[in-house]
Amino acid sequence: MNKPALIYCYDAYCGWCYGFSPVIKMISEAYTTQLEIDVLSGGMILPEKPVHISATAGYIASAYKHVEELSGIKFGADYLWHINHPDDSDWYPNSEKPAIAMCIFKEFYPQRSVAFASDLQYALHYEGRDLTDNEAYVHLLEKYSIQPEIFFEKLASDVYKEMAYYEFSLMKQLQVTGYPCVFIQTADLKFTMVARGYTDYETLKGRIEGVLEELEAQNKS
Repeated sequence: MNKPALIYCYDAYCGWCYGFSPVIKMISEAYTTQLEIDVLSGGMILPEKPVHISATAGYIASAYKHVEELSGIKFGADYLWHINHPDDSDWYPNSEKPAIAMCIFKEFYPQRSVAFASDLQYALHYEGRDLTDNEAYVHLLEKYSIQPEIFFEKLASDVYKEMAYYEFSLMKQLQVTGYPCVFIQTADLKFTMVARGYTDYETLKGRIEGVLEELEAQNKS
């Protein structure tokens, strides 16, 4: 490893990750020269058969308020409509497509994966876009100057689906059971967890500094 890596484990459908987005964006900007930064998708919602939003809407209706209180982020009216009117919603949440989209995006812009993760979450949790629908990605292709034909061809490809499922398997290896989760990788097989669940900026920065100071001391000895 040339330099330590920050690994952000998230899921596009995770409301707490949405609340954590401003924190991880500031962290990635603060450590852009010191750390390699990667985002891995967790595969939080992977039902064998489609499950309607009504199955989780009751829980989300309560949980999102806690996310807002702790993080200061706001959930959008277009998203909350589906949560508050589940019987009228046509949503069947599934983490697969946004995870595949993330793999494709990282191929184009590996340095901007945190920004793209944040954009995906804003598209869902604020703008109320259905991430299982290809239309939900079109505005981001324009933003990042990615040709739609190329993106959608890759989105339908088994190659990128396999990449996404490889990331899901990495989550199991790292024993990640909830999101968001952040690790600092300092050697091939050495991962230090610095955040599990929502963590504020100063706390996370302090933990990262601690890992980097320890690494520096080891390198000097």
